Order: sequence, then structure tokens, then C-alpha cells
Amino acid sequence: MQQFRLGPPVHRVVRGLELVGLVVILIATFIAAGQDIAEMIEARRVTLADLLLLFLYLEVLAMIGAYLQTGRLPIRFPIYIGIIALARYLVLEVKDLEAWKMMAVGATMLILAGTVLLLRYGHLKLPYPENEADTITGDVDDSRRRGVEHDGS
Repeated sequence: MQQFRLGPPVHRVVRGLELVGLVVILIATFIAAGQDIAEMIEARRVTLADLLLLFLYLEVLAMIGAYLQTGRLPIRFPIYIGIIALARYLVLEVKDLEAWKMMAVGATMLILAGTVLLLRYGHLKLPYPENEADTITGDVDDSRRRGVEHDGS
């Protein structure tokens, strides 16, 4: 089976669009965080829900930073965002939620946390190839498959 590959000009355009999208998300995150911080200052009060919202913004910024640094998006980051968003939802809606809904949200958070643990465990036991050539050819050194460090010689 032949693998589809983008030509260099198309790849540059796609990469440029990705960067534009990331800049838009970065600016929007700063604006949203600034607005929420201004509301906290105006109210002269910071709640747990406010802190969790700031953590959401921080995770979005970390996700952008990781993508810019590596060119890849670790799937764990959106899962962390989901866990924090669910925690914030619980904090905000605790008075109005029925017991079974609280349990469902809590169970969902536990499932997401378990997913992160499984991903981390899988990554330690079956690490990704270090470069794209390994991915395409399937030539992954056995020592890397076993998680053994190797000095590149």
C-alpha cells in the first residue's frame, strides 16, 4: 500500500495555516484569561471555579507550547483539559446537580484519569520512533522498543 505524502509547497501552506490557527488560539486565550482576571479583580473575589478556569487557560497555553516545540500534540493535553473542565462544572453546578449526575461526572473524570495513566504506561513500554523515517520504514531499534536508552552509536 502506497503512503500519501504532501509535496513541499503544500506542506508549507498547511504548516503556515497551522501556525496562524495557533496564533489565533493563543491571542484568544490571552484575551479570555485577561477578561476573567479583570472580573475577579472587579469582584474582589477569587473562587475555586475561577482558579480551575485559569488552569484551563494554562493547559491550552501548554498545549500550544508543546505543539510549537515538537510539531506534535500529545493527546494527554486535551484529556487534562477535559478533566479540569469537568471539575469546574462540578464546582459550579454542585447545588443543582442530582446525585446520579455528580456520580456520572466523577466517574467520567476517573475514566479520563485512567486513560492518561494507560497512555503514559503505553508510551513507556512502547515508545514512539524518534524520527519520521523510523515511522515510515518501521525500522525501530529493538533497544528503543524495550525502553532501553541508547547513545546513538
